[in-house]
Amino acid sequence: MNVLYLVLVTFFAGMGAGLGTGFAGMSAAAVITPVLVTFLDFEPYTAVGIALSSDVLASAISAYTYGKNGNLDIKNGIVMMVSVLIFTVVGSYVASLVPAQMMGNFSVLVTLFLGIKFIVKPVMTSKEAIKSESVQKQIVQSILCGVFIGFICGFVGAGGGMMMLLILTMILGYDLKTAVGTSVFIMAFTALTGAASHFWIDGLPPLAPWLLCIFFTLLWAQIAARIANKASPILLNRLTGVVLVILGVVVLGFDFFVK
Repeated sequence: MNVLYLVLVTFFAGMGAGLGTGFAGMSAAAVITPVLVTFLDFEPYTAVGIALSSDVLASAISAYTYGKNGNLDIKNGIVMMVSVLIFTVVGSYVASLVPAQMMGNFSVLVTLFLGIKFIVKPVMTSKEAIKSESVQKQIVQSILCGVFIGFICGFVGAGGGMMMLLILTMILGYDLKTAVGTSVFIMAFTALTGAASHFWIDGLPPLAPWLLCIFFTLLWAQIAARIANKASPILLNRLTGVVLVILGVVVLGFDFFVK
């Protein structure tokens, strides 16, 4: 394999995944998987494993950056993470009983919807709106939303980051920065669990593309997270919307090209 070609492919895969993670809490699997399958002829299962492992550090460093700027709800995030992990397993089991293509492009459609939504109707909720809710109500909401997100993520096989952003902003009333910070915090753990299970089953992937994807995703996620935390709410909504729409269109294009 040509080294320059490998670097270019993994660079653009990591850039798309990192920008999606840092700006919107988007799973790297939504970008890296179709790129590796299309341009490097990876088996989809191996590509997903690489994408999930790239997600771990990118999400963790993004969560740290958002947390350092006061844009992370750890308490409710941990509660939601536990229910997400449990019901991802439940969703995976149910999915094994249902036709595989039933909800194939679900996560991409959610990505496009959120991108357009953030451009047309920005999320301008304040942090005070979250704090005004009672602790008991926040915990119950986090559990129920985690159940829903986990089940959908396990059933569809992707889209956890986008589903979390959708639920956190539109149902739980989080401001966009706190929603993304909380989303990437949860994703760091869910991606670690998913990557470990993939590598346990399939073995370690080829070293060079694996490390390159991790590095480029981490690099661009950090750049995006720093920009996002310094941007005004209205500018962040616009930037996030544009990134999501572009990534959604590109991923749909990859799906069409592969088929």
